[in-house]
Amino acid sequence: METIQIQTESKKYNVFVGEGVSKDIAAFLAVQFPKLTRVLIITDETVAKLHLENLLQQLNSLNPVVFTAPSGEKAKTFDVYYQALSTALEKHLDRKSLILSFGGGAVGDLSGFVAASFMRGIPFIQIPTTILAHDSAVGGKVAINHPLGKNMIGTFYQPEAVFYDLELLNTLPVQEIRSGFAEVIKHALIHDAAFYDWLLSNVTDLQSLTMDQLSYSLIKGIKVKNEFVSQDEKELGIRAYLNLGHTLGHAIESEMGYGNFTHGEAVMIGMIFALKLSKELLGLTFNLEKFITWVEKLGYQTSVPNHLSADKLLNKMKQDKKSVGESVRFVLLKEIGQPLLRGLDDSLILERLQTF
Repeated sequence: METIQIQTESKKYNVFVGEGVSKDIAAFLAVQFPKLTRVLIITDETVAKLHLENLLQQLNSLNPVVFTAPSGEKAKTFDVYYQALSTALEKHLDRKSLILSFGGGAVGDLSGFVAASFMRGIPFIQIPTTILAHDSAVGGKVAINHPLGKNMIGTFYQPEAVFYDLELLNTLPVQEIRSGFAEVIKHALIHDAAFYDWLLSNVTDLQSLTMDQLSYSLIKGIKVKNEFVSQDEKELGIRAYLNLGHTLGHAIESEMGYGNFTHGEAVMIGMIFALKLSKELLGLTFNLEKFITWVEKLGYQTSVPNHLSADKLLNKMKQDKKSVGESVRFVLLKEIGQPLLRGLDDSLILERLQTF
């Protein structure tokens, strides 16, 4: 097991990474929350079928309550958020109660927002079950979606701990592996050229990753996330660099319909678009053709789906919370490990999208 300490302005907590670490949760709760009254597990339909019984057995003495959300982005609606709060009230959770988020990034976002808003805030713990959640479970961003934009309704609310049990990743379909690994690649691009070179040399097939390769990649990604979050908890500055690829990526997700295109695969297209802009506008010296060949071999789509309109994508980007005064801001790279934010004119974005 590896323990990574996350230090933010509001809270310090640990991320425990390793095979079987979820078995330590009951002991952790006994020590850290001796006056704990109730536990609410928030999960989704897919994770509940695969893993919930094992977690319930480990927490049997606590008699936890379970709320099961729809799988994927469908968990992040106002209706589901309201239902989760209703469950917390009906089951008599109080300010000494705690929420366990047991699922991927969508469940983590939902659970954290429920925890942040229930009785003005009760503690919660992240138990990620996807590769994507190595990014979303760390750093305290919690939110639900609005039809006009992804993650528009939310706050910053840090967990008490993250238990990242790598055994839970064994049941992931390859599409979810791809979705999550896009964020690993993002972390390398914005912070660590040596890590990027390692990925390029060692990761050639996402379906045959060894546990050692996966563990190394995820631990490196979490440490990169901490580098930015520890300095800028509420994204007033450098934390925004973690959004490489997300400006266009979120617009693609929205236009495709949440849940019809995975987050990471949309972000990969956004990253390629940002890298093209970086070469053109900043003189980035980066072998983009080699990168595209590599990620296509890993199974990623590398261009915007043909039926999406450049005008509609631009409108979605202008509504994104990263925009300022309707000016669309992109994370670009001067070089690998040297990101910056740049506002771009609508006409330039539209022209480049049409040729992209």
